[in-house]
Amino acid sequence: MPSDTLPPLPRGLASQTDVLIVGAGPAGLALAASLAQAGLQATVLEQQGSEVLTAPAPDGREIALTHPSVATLQRLGSWQRLAGHEIGLLREAQVHDGPVGQRGAMALHAGGTGVEHLGWIVPNHALRRTAWEVASRTPGVRIVTGARVTQVAVTPTHAELEYADAAAPDVPQRLRAPLLVAADSRFSATRRQLGIGASMNDFGRTVIVCRMRTEAPHGEVAHECFGYERTLAVLPLPPDPADGAPLCSAVVTAGTAEAQALMALPPEAFAARVQEQFQHRLGAMQLVGERHAYPLVAVYAHRFAAARCALLGDAAVGMHPVTAHGFNLGLSGVESLTYALTGAHTRGADIGAASVLERYARAHQRHAWPIYQGTNAIVRLYTDARPLPRLLRQAVLAGASRLPPLKAAIVSQLTGRRPAWPAAAGHAQRP
Repeated sequence: MPSDTLPPLPRGLASQTDVLIVGAGPAGLALAASLAQAGLQATVLEQQGSEVLTAPAPDGREIALTHPSVATLQRLGSWQRLAGHEIGLLREAQVHDGPVGQRGAMALHAGGTGVEHLGWIVPNHALRRTAWEVASRTPGVRIVTGARVTQVAVTPTHAELEYADAAAPDVPQRLRAPLLVAADSRFSATRRQLGIGASMNDFGRTVIVCRMRTEAPHGEVAHECFGYERTLAVLPLPPDPADGAPLCSAVVTAGTAEAQALMALPPEAFAARVQEQFQHRLGAMQLVGERHAYPLVAVYAHRFAAARCALLGDAAVGMHPVTAHGFNLGLSGVESLTYALTGAHTRGADIGAASVLERYARAHQRHAWPIYQGTNAIVRLYTDARPLPRLLRQAVLAGASRLPPLKAAIVSQLTGRRPAWPAAAGHAQRP
């Protein structure tokens, strides 16, 4: 772990904040607002300018949110800032193995969990915008934009960083605090400077995301279609606010070469490919806006925390999107880290102490590890075209459909809630 690698700060630059957060993505901003609302001071550093954070451009990504995640956003106040047309419902999910309609799909719904639907779906840029709106208006949060963090260090008594300000790039700026949190993406430069490694799983595939108008309504049902060589997810979105036309998000995962070819197709030809793979279930489909392509690389940090530093969001766990748990894990980390830090603050303890941060690391790892490993196993199983994996896939889907406990366990992961078993079976309902 780097230590004492920066020259001592001048006496007048003593700590004026409790937590330094590198990265103003939704997770980093949510943590800043959460800590400030609990009475701590947070300083966020972000390389992008304030104009980008205030009005982020659509990036094609639609985020599925569990019930606990929405409860966190409501507590912070960002959920209330979303427009009505930005919030969609996920009432049911159907998982198809092979060509759509060739064999029965596994249908997943929220029955038995105590809630009426699986979750919600919200555009990523809307989550970014509302996180900025809340954090930038919360007393106790300071956001430094146009700041490129060049060096970080931890000592036994504090964490420090150095950054270049866009307005004066040749004049290094320095900050100090009891704790430093890296929340700057799955390829986190801050994590690397802290000496924390990460396991990376490059799937060698690319995901293409876009919005599409459909002829038929989707019924608020999501579809995951595993087509061996190419995977298609169709996610229900709220109607077009302009004319009420049904909209969906298409998520196509393919090998890099095929993805490049798909991106090069004219809009009409691309829409026809998606429509054909989905067996025309929603009628004619039309591309809306731009297509966006992202490489698929999953990341799991070797440690989530150490003395004076912690990892959050994708810097800790960067998920494959197939199970839609990425941002949900980020918000779970916000809750766990807030709980650990505010508890220590209330006791008068050092919030950057290794013993305090270890509580966060253990709690977040217990939650994240099985989801991360399970997601990667699903991806490997459902993208393997060999005969034995195909038979195993069919067995898994059939077993889940015929064994209620197994199906309930899958639904509980999607909703973020445990099943509500009958009282006669000796189980009480748990949220």
